[in-house]
Amino acid sequence: MGAAQSHEDLEICSSDEDEYEEYQERRDAEEEEEGDKFQDSRDDTLDISSSGGRLGPKSPSSLDDVEAKLRALKLKYPSTQAESTQNSARLFRYINGNTPKAKWVTAEKLTAYCFVKTSKVEEDDEDDDVNTDVETEWWILKVGSKIREKVSDEMQLKAYKDQRRVDFVAKAVWAMKFATNEDFSSFVSSYNNCLFENNHGVEFNEANKAKIYGKDFIGWANPEAADDSMWEDADDILLKTPGSATPARDTQDLTEAFEEASSEGIHSLALGALDNSFLVGDSGIQVFKNMRQGIQGKGVCVNFEAGYGRAHSSAPKKALLMRAETNMLLMSPMSQTPHSRGIHQLDIETGKIITEWKFEKDGVDISMSDITNDGKGAQLDPSASTFLGLDNNRLCRWDMRDRYGMVQDLATANTPVLNWAQGHQFSRGTNFQCFATTGDGSIVVGSLDGKIRLYSSNTMRQAKTAFPGLGAPVTHVDATFDGKWIVGTTDTYLIVICTLFTDKSGKTKTGFEGRMGNKIAAPRLLKLRPLDAHLAGSNNKFRNAQFSWVTEDGKQERHVVATVGKFSVIWNFQQVKNGSHECYHDQEGLKKCYCYKIVLRNESIVDSRFMNDNFAISGSPEAPLVIATPMKVSSFSLSSKR
Repeated sequence: MGAAQSHEDLEICSSDEDEYEEYQERRDAEEEEEGDKFQDSRDDTLDISSSGGRLGPKSPSSLDDVEAKLRALKLKYPSTQAESTQNSARLFRYINGNTPKAKWVTAEKLTAYCFVKTSKVEEDDEDDDVNTDVETEWWILKVGSKIREKVSDEMQLKAYKDQRRVDFVAKAVWAMKFATNEDFSSFVSSYNNCLFENNHGVEFNEANKAKIYGKDFIGWANPEAADDSMWEDADDILLKTPGSATPARDTQDLTEAFEEASSEGIHSLALGALDNSFLVGDSGIQVFKNMRQGIQGKGVCVNFEAGYGRAHSSAPKKALLMRAETNMLLMSPMSQTPHSRGIHQLDIETGKIITEWKFEKDGVDISMSDITNDGKGAQLDPSASTFLGLDNNRLCRWDMRDRYGMVQDLATANTPVLNWAQGHQFSRGTNFQCFATTGDGSIVVGSLDGKIRLYSSNTMRQAKTAFPGLGAPVTHVDATFDGKWIVGTTDTYLIVICTLFTDKSGKTKTGFEGRMGNKIAAPRLLKLRPLDAHLAGSNNKFRNAQFSWVTEDGKQERHVVATVGKFSVIWNFQQVKNGSHECYHDQEGLKKCYCYKIVLRNESIVDSRFMNDNFAISGSPEAPLVIATPMKVSSFSLSSKR
């Protein structure tokens, strides 16, 4: 259940290297033995001697044959000592994964590396000449004969300056250790330059950085020069608030309280802040009771009516609680697309679909890719009748109040149309992917180009603040209740942004309220260690990063949780904000936090969320964590120990 963290950060020291050399020598000896055993299977042909018919290896008949044999061995002899150590490092490989036998072993005692720009990454491609006519060129890293990998965030490269070492993923977990600090710095600098160009499609230089980030966000490109005072000020305020955050000196243990199997294929999790929570599956909704130890099944299942199944080719993927959690909005994607033409409104108390709503604007049917509540606590409002909708180039508010003042009978009437109450249809180019709200109804939107936009609760026409992208699409966003912090999800990392700034009059505001200007703190990244990223699987990506759930003013979110494959990954939010946190020591570029806990399940996780803060018990810094997989739901309590 715990994180596989202890092995990977073991320092590669001289005593370890001796052990690795012994391992390598044993492995080489074993390979030689294998070679002797299977010598007859090699290309050395066997000759039948005319004198006695005895079998024996054929001997080379001339010096030319001897030279050909030597050439076939591809032996390399450095001409000078300087040439042999240029762009060179010692290469290690991590073996046996997260097991007691896991360790680093020497892959090559001295190997050369280089960064090559090419349009191919195939291992057997020997032509690395740059073809300027090919648009899809990128930088790749070549290390000896073992590694040939496109420079990307998927490599999850982590640098250890004090050890002159970098770890990364390239179909396995590797480490390169450099002889000098200069060699280490040269590699890291070259890697970062190549990563910038691969991510943004332009050469790394000051002019292009300014073009991509803009003058107000140049601190994102040069984090060392950025103003981090807002992070520190916010942290000071946090520490002065009694009971507002988990003390960083505490260690935290996760204890599993409940685990229940499901006969349904679970698609989504709808946590309630009141009595019940819900799991949405293939054919219905399972009802769970909210408890201080987690959620526990009530043995009640609301089955979807036959009409719902005929109207949709798939089960609902989005469930939104409304009206003091007595109603639920269900949205199913159309075939071959994540978009939907409408929603079903379910009365939870009766288990009946009471209305099927259609999305329409100016008499034209439109689609939505996502829906959410008007605010963090809006689902608790018994009279709420509006919710927010998002599509690629649309951000709007829908109103369920019938314009004719009467409830329509589904059996005799056409599908009622939702009222477009507020919003904007952008001409093109926004590529909205996801959105979330704060406690006061301000809206944060993530985009395909990586940009994160902040809209006030009053207008959706123009963003108050637009943060630039770091080169990866943002697939999910969340905001704290007070709107001071944002977390965005990409496939390979989470980005945490502080929205606080000081206006011209000296007043502290958030980016939802006004233009932030150029005093903007650099973001911080939450990343997996290379080993954990590798164990998560090559096709597994970060999904649904969220803060713990607060619905009251004055309370502070304490953790961030995200899923990746079979992992649920949890960060202590106070550690993330603490600029003196040990993770940030000797780092270059944006600060990256690698301190987290992992909960491992037996199958891919559908969603991981903390229950509402009201369910936190005495002695625990957090409400229980609920983890849903397709066939199980589990609840975990987070306890602190000195």
